[in-house]
Amino acid sequence: MTAESLRIALLTYKGNPFCGGQGVYVRHLSRELARLGHRVEVIGAQPYPVLDTGDGLDGLSLTELPSLDLYRSPDPFRTPGRGEYRDWIDVAEVATMWTGGFPEPLTFSLRAGRHLRARRGEFDVVHDNQTLGYGLLGGPASLGAPLVTTIHHPITVDRQLELDAAATWRRRMSVRRWYGFTSMQKRVARRLPSVLTVSGTSRDEIVQHLGVAGSRISVVHIGADTDLFSPDPAVPVVPGRIVTTSSADVPLKGLVFLVEALAKVRAEHPGAHLVVVGKRAEDGPVAQAIERYGLEGAVRFVKGISDRELVDLVRSAQVACVPSLYEGFSLPAAEAMATGTPLVATTGGAIPEVAGPDGETCLAVPPGDAGALATALARLLGDEELRARLGAAGRARVLARFTWARAAQGTAERYRAAIDAAPGAAVRPTQETPQESRATC
Repeated sequence: MTAESLRIALLTYKGNPFCGGQGVYVRHLSRELARLGHRVEVIGAQPYPVLDTGDGLDGLSLTELPSLDLYRSPDPFRTPGRGEYRDWIDVAEVATMWTGGFPEPLTFSLRAGRHLRARRGEFDVVHDNQTLGYGLLGGPASLGAPLVTTIHHPITVDRQLELDAAATWRRRMSVRRWYGFTSMQKRVARRLPSVLTVSGTSRDEIVQHLGVAGSRISVVHIGADTDLFSPDPAVPVVPGRIVTTSSADVPLKGLVFLVEALAKVRAEHPGAHLVVVGKRAEDGPVAQAIERYGLEGAVRFVKGISDRELVDLVRSAQVACVPSLYEGFSLPAAEAMATGTPLVATTGGAIPEVAGPDGETCLAVPPGDAGALATALARLLGDEELRARLGAAGRARVLARFTWARAAQGTAERYRAAIDAAPGAAVRPTQETPQESRATC
């Protein structure tokens, strides 16, 4: 290990890249940090992170920090057996779930804090991926290294959108209880010395919603895996195919508006159909919209596909769509653009920072406007020259601005700034501390 390389503990309470954007972030950032020569130990709970292996990644390892895994498939919200309880944190985890709350940010932070305190001196920096739990407070004196925290966007935004979509007072009460952890995250965020976020929009939201001083927030854009997400003329494009990545039961993702837009588009383009990368909800607004507009045969959901299958699916589409009401960054937009697939996207949150100007690198529409979505989708489906122009410009934008190599370089710079600002920085050790990988993927 060189004097310039760092020993990094990268924490994630939810790290599987097939379960959401946090896992994608950890997978790709850890790989690129290791390629820069840093030693990265990912410390995560279920669903465990999936890390890359290969040349130049000898310094990348995974430590599994198990929870009770209360939300695992096929038995989410399960009650653990008596022999599964190990300590008071496990009891708190189950009690919070039983009372309708989401315990993982708190309980993971408590387990991670205990784990780090037992290993003081083994890391130069601790990087928390949006846990924002009480167990990670205390600074270098407690954790043994300065703390840098990524906040992708304030979860209070998700909370408000779900409250707005709640149709009954019982549902509103349930949403408030589930998102009870956001009060903790607000308190913790205000005490953090170094915060990273992924867009200027997210930075502004963090200041507004969480009360974090803007001077303590640095923007480091994330990006697409541009080697994997790339054009391939050998993949046939399916006429009328629109692809999106969305969870059907999450109002934030705006899928119900895309379904309504599809019904309008099919009046002009009868072959138009939608492939949704995500889990299908058997009930709720999206399922009801599919039934109401008679789209059962025109909307297909896929999940559990490999990276290669996902890339080929996006390549096969005539149009990719991001219909979200809000995004803190939008990896699906960057990944679609990287394949050269033309994009229709809303202007919700930070999406314009990624997708770029309307008519130049994408077609942009207001969030929550099914009519505008339909107009843009129909325009692209009917104009081959426009599809080619937007697809090429979109990939060029991603290559210039949004790659994981650039993200790792920017993140490492923030690590060093946090280390230099920490008490005792002048005597920070730089030599390698030999240790074996404490867990396997």
